[in-house]
Amino acid sequence: MEMEGCLADTRASYDAVAADYAAQVRDLLSETPYERSALALFAELVLASGGGQVADVGCGPGRITAHLRGLGVDAFGIDLSPGMVETARREHPGLRFEVGSMTELDLPAASLAGLVAWYSLIHIPDQGIGPVLAHFRRVVRPGGLVLLGFHVGDGSRLKTRGYGGHPMKVLVHRRQPAQVAARLDGAGFTVEAHMTLTSAESSLGAIVFARRRPDGPGTEGFLSRST
Repeated sequence: MEMEGCLADTRASYDAVAADYAAQVRDLLSETPYERSALALFAELVLASGGGQVADVGCGPGRITAHLRGLGVDAFGIDLSPGMVETARREHPGLRFEVGSMTELDLPAASLAGLVAWYSLIHIPDQGIGPVLAHFRRVVRPGGLVLLGFHVGDGSRLKTRGYGGHPMKVLVHRRQPAQVAARLDGAGFTVEAHMTLTSAESSLGAIVFARRRPDGPGTEGFLSRST
């Protein structure tokens, strides 16, 4: 599927399910202690490096953005779906949420201390991952941290219904951690840690911590650093 068509379908699908999606995931972090620990570590590392703005890219109804704010991080959310952004603003008044796409981040270069893509890269096809990670590198400052969450597996499936039974048309791409790590390395990030887990978020998910190198793409290994 062409990228523009993929983005249009994803936007329309999440506009349709925004309210029911928000209701279903609102308290999900209370059921996912490992994910909470990962977010707490991310917040600790960002603050230890001097703090600064953090973008939650593909923020949905804003639950991760709000959680990070509760941990002391200056987080704001970006989502492709205007319906999701409207829901996020309603659910978390006073926080910053913007409509935007990870394929064209409208942010200044090196303006972020960190970036979170929490189960949002799953809707980007393989051919789009490289350009998206290049955008991540552009907007994250040298030494800044990136936290990715995604479903583990191989191949893609078309989701046609969900979140209250609403019709959807969205591709869900599953990837192996080593594949994602290699793409991060090629985009100029050093992977510092990763874990796989089963929880209410995913029947098999992965969380990856990576830091932007100041010198661009490199060839450092992954498995020797993984957890």
